[in-house]
Amino acid sequence: MTLTERFEALIPRLETERLILRGFRPSDFESYAEYSASERAKGTGGPAGRVDAWRSFGHMAGHWMLRGYGFFVLEEKANGQAIGTCGPYFPEGWPEREIGWTLWGAQAEGKGYAYEAALAARGFAYETLGWDTVISMILDGNTRSEQLAQRMGCTRDGGFMHEKFGAASIWRHPSPADLGDGGMEAYA
Repeated sequence: MTLTERFEALIPRLETERLILRGFRPSDFESYAEYSASERAKGTGGPAGRVDAWRSFGHMAGHWMLRGYGFFVLEEKANGQAIGTCGPYFPEGWPEREIGWTLWGAQAEGKGYAYEAALAARGFAYETLGWDTVISMILDGNTRSEQLAQRMGCTRDGGFMHEKFGAASIWRHPSPADLGDGGMEAYA
């Protein structure tokens, strides 16, 4: 077993109806680098060249080592394609632990993948990690993510000025008690 395979084996694997949420693989980088170079990456520090994309990719993978949780890569079950990231996240500079999501290409939008993945990630944070509250930090102007947060039952809970990304809104997720099912609505 390679070092990469051993690392990936340490990261839980979640499944939803259409997605596998799993650890990072070197083969995921090309899709991530393409995303990072695009205008879609404005909300995550881009557009960025391959060197900065590699640093960001390594940061997300390394978050698991430093915090014991982090973003999962979203893989479409139907074709094995890596299409984005989602998961519990708390890097330096964030106001609180969050559930974050990013779809890497327009071909993944409008299918409910971010919603499906975010519900599973929130369920994981509540059930497995034992969190009792979580936010999503959404950069001002990202109306699609605001709509997703509202669909998940989140309410706006103030603002935050990030030193690199700028003005953002804090969206508070319902607590496990408020959800009634412990947040497990999409977590398989």
